[in-house]
Amino acid sequence: MGAQPSRRRMTEAQHMALAELPPELLLQVLSHVPPRALVTRCRPVCRAWRDLVDGPSVWLLQLARDRSAEGRALYALAQSCPADRNGHDDFPLCALARFCLLAPLGRNLIYNSCGEQGFRGWEVEHGGNGWAVEKNLTMVPGAPSQTCFVTSFEWCFKRQLVDLVKEGVWQELLDSAQIEIYIADWWGARENCGCIYRLRVRLLDEHENEVVKFSASPNPVLQWTERSCRQVSHVFTDFGKGIRYVSFEQYGRDTRSWVGHYGALVTHSTVRVRIRLS
Repeated sequence: MGAQPSRRRMTEAQHMALAELPPELLLQVLSHVPPRALVTRCRPVCRAWRDLVDGPSVWLLQLARDRSAEGRALYALAQSCPADRNGHDDFPLCALARFCLLAPLGRNLIYNSCGEQGFRGWEVEHGGNGWAVEKNLTMVPGAPSQTCFVTSFEWCFKRQLVDLVKEGVWQELLDSAQIEIYIADWWGARENCGCIYRLRVRLLDEHENEVVKFSASPNPVLQWTERSCRQVSHVFTDFGKGIRYVSFEQYGRDTRSWVGHYGALVTHSTVRVRIRLS
């Protein structure tokens, strides 16, 4: 029986075959590699591969394969995406590469939305006995964890600042008037104690100046009201150019001034960026 070629020789031969491909064919081959593997496995191979991965062409080919209505709209916008790296020295890929790698469209950009990691990701101001994290009293549909943040007998406040560009949305896409920003929040009360809940979501520019905001001030929940969760939601559209951040801000307290954690319960906070098709 003939000797089998070693794995090392086969790998070297495969690498040589890829290296001998014309640039346009190599580009096609690399465009079929998943984004994370492109960055972590292909980019370090050599300078030529690194330049392809750092540039927009391979990522445009990946986006072009999505023939859904959203995919076609996104591809049309991506063709005018700047090829420069926008000063991200700690993340040297082009804007399209960051977009494909981080996949910001449709996913929840709020970190630790249900308190499953305590207060990580949130700026917190404690009133009364402060915020706490507990198990949900009733199930919240679609939540990644059945836990919630609970307020106390004085106003409690918490906030999360979402950097849309850092999450992977390039600035020109934000400025295109062809995206919308969906926000939502679930809140509720204990059956034996009423509560007050407030939500404010602000879209900010790169200097964190307010451009547009949404506020919700539902009627207080009365004591001995049926225990249930309620959802507040809103869609930002036509918000103009220059948006960079989403400031997601929640307030809550109880209505009886009881020591402990009997105030508003909040969970499953959501910020999603979506292509606007209509």
